[in-house]
Amino acid sequence: MSDNILLFPGQGSQYVGMGLDIYSKYSFAKSYYEIAINLLESDISNISFNGPEELLRQTQNTQPATFIHSICILKYLKEKGLTFNGTAGHSLGEFSALVAAEVLTFEDTLLLVKVRSREMAKAGEKQPGTMAAIIGATDEQMSRICDQKGIVVIANMNAPGQIVISGQLSSVSAAVETAKSIGVRRAVPLNVSAAFHSPLMKPAGSVLGEVIRRIHFRPPIVPVYQNVTAEPITDPEYLKINLLRQLESPVRWIETIHRMKDDGFKSFIEIGPGKVLQGLQKRIFPESDIISIDTVDQMEQYEI
Repeated sequence: MSDNILLFPGQGSQYVGMGLDIYSKYSFAKSYYEIAINLLESDISNISFNGPEELLRQTQNTQPATFIHSICILKYLKEKGLTFNGTAGHSLGEFSALVAAEVLTFEDTLLLVKVRSREMAKAGEKQPGTMAAIIGATDEQMSRICDQKGIVVIANMNAPGQIVISGQLSSVSAAVETAKSIGVRRAVPLNVSAAFHSPLMKPAGSVLGEVIRRIHFRPPIVPVYQNVTAEPITDPEYLKINLLRQLESPVRWIETIHRMKDDGFKSFIEIGPGKVLQGLQKRIFPESDIISIDTVDQMEQYEI
């Protein structure tokens, strides 16, 4: 095997039109989208390819659309002979990573993504919340920013100086004002429908947990570096536990990449829409090599 690490993006990487070129050229992609239309009971291909953006941005559409797109690219690259020694995904992307590591089938994972996205959207309706990006804060400043009445927690540790907070609407709003008042470079409310990776997602966990327990998780062919621990996991039972814990826990992306670096990896491939993870990688581990594969041209030009 090579020393490649596969990285998979999550919610926020999507764009209208993603996957259309792959669908138009490869029959296996058509098959994946047909399976998805039946399982999701919605025309996810039309939403992915044609939008509108507002519809694609809805959690219950964004997550499966991003997942399917990533798996289409993964399928092509694996058949081309791609080898790798580990994998990780950012939030939703962890589900794609589990398919890459052959822990789960496409169909089983899509069912999990369907339930996860639906229940996260429901949780957001029951307990309204939001998120905000905090740019350039120190650890001490982050403590002050999160010290509010109500729920405000760190949701994503994306890159040095780039932290996302999550929580109740008024609490996150107060946190943003605190950040501005203490001189943090930027504090930007995000256009999201819920407080992901916070205790407000607890209602989604009970339903998702039931489905996770029913599905067979196989031992991974390579370690999966999970968001909750930032550690390489090979035990299927721990993969299950951490996948569920991820709903309410922060995405420890900085630590994840540093752990991969410590484990001797320096070659990374981002598989899926956009180049969000490539951007983070250049801030976390600038000496590493990383490419993003999103389109047919990029798939076909990649040399194994």
